[in-house]
Formats: sequence, structure tokens, C-alpha cells
Amino acid sequence: MHKIAFEFGSVAVHWYGVLVATGFLAGLWTASRRGVREGLSPETIVDLGPWIIVGAIVGARGLYVLSYWREDFAGRSWLAILNLRQGGLVYYGGLIGGSLGCIAFTRWKQLPLWKIADVLAPSISLGQAFGRLGCLMTGCCYGRACSLPWAIHFPADHETHGRGVHPTQIYESLLSFSLYAALAWLHRRKQFDGQVFATYLIAYAILRSLVESFRGDYPVYYGGFATPAHLVSVGILLGGLILFWRRRAVPRAGVT
Repeated sequence: MHKIAFEFGSVAVHWYGVLVATGFLAGLWTASRRGVREGLSPETIVDLGPWIIVGAIVGARGLYVLSYWREDFAGRSWLAILNLRQGGLVYYGGLIGGSLGCIAFTRWKQLPLWKIADVLAPSISLGQAFGRLGCLMTGCCYGRACSLPWAIHFPADHETHGRGVHPTQIYESLLSFSLYAALAWLHRRKQFDGQVFATYLIAYAILRSLVESFRGDYPVYYGGFATPAHLVSVGILLGGLILFWRRRAVPRAGVT
């Protein structure tokens, strides 16, 4: 756990921000290359980037603030909401916000939404893989206590008090890298527009639910084991299944 990557004088640059930014850039670069197969210029994906980034940050921070208002923000200055240097982003909020930004851009530019969604889907997983490494360096999103050989130990002043815990950040990062490879493979073989994005929603909801079973950082567990992200994952899974079913019946040619 090393929160600070480097310093410029009195300004500290945190690993969380560095790795999240790396994930965004890697995602946009790979998506721009993939988009050529769909007849989309790299410039189109680059122009879309700021819309996704702003939407994702607003959505991710907004959901975090709503989820942890009582624990972290009640009674504090509103400026605390803007402090992202040490983490505090909820992935599902970022997914929703980034998706809304993408929809707004494609509507404005009259671009094929589902082709672009398929281009972006593998890169979303790639960005998430880097983001979870940022969580590891920050010490957030940690796992339940365990004594397995691969348990990790945060510093004694961490919430885990130096106990061995599941490296949930590494679990999700490795699974996300694997999902990226699988979705990139699927994109070259897809049968209908929207297939890759729908598959991403389904696969990530399952992946995330698996990792959540080992999480130990939530203040509330429903039924003693289910996290808030488990509940959201159910909605994402259903949304992915419905999208897959509906888009499968739509011919690719000329459909957006």
C-alpha cells in the first residue's frame, strides 16, 4: 500500500489517480484501434473520450457520496465531495455515468450507438483492471480476513489493523484483464451489434458478484453476506440479458 506515487514540491500525486488515468488512456487507445473494424475513425473515439470520462467521474463520485454520506461526508464541507486524490469512486456509478455520456455524444453526432458500445466494451474492462490496482495502492475495496498463503497485509494503521485479508483488488484486476481478452476476441466474431456490450454486462455482473463475496470493507451486509454491489449486479445482469435478447433479433446492416 503506497498512496503517493510522486511529489511536485508540496503537491502529492496519488497512485489511484495515476492508475485510473492510465486505465482511461489505455481504454481509449485500444477502442480507437478496434473502431476501425466498425468503420469508425480513431478521431471519433478520441472525441467521445471526454464525454465518457466526465460522465464516469461524475457518476462514480456521485454514487460514492450517496452510498457513504453518513460515514464520510455528513457535517463536512462540500469541498470534500470534490477531493478524489485518495479514491472514493463507485464503479457502477461510473459505468452508468459513462454510458449516459456515450449516449449523449452519439445522439448529438448521429453515430451508431450499439457499434460504438461494442467497440468500447472490452476497453471498459481494461480500464477497470487498472483502476482496481489503484484501489490496491490506496488500500480501499479490501477483502475479508483470511489466512490463505496469498493473503495480503496492509499497514497496522489501516482499517484491517495488519490482519491478512483477501486481495480482492487483485482478484478483480486479473479477472478484468481476462474479460478484456475474451471480449476483444468476441468482437472480431460478433453476430449482431450490441452483442459485445451485452456480454460485458452479463459477464461483469457475475465476475463482480464473485469478488464481492470476499469483500470486507462495507459498513452494511444484507443477510450477513450480500453487499450493495451484489444488488446492483442483479440489475446489471438482467439488463445485459434483456439487451442481448433484444439486439440478437436485429440485423446488423444499417441498424444503430
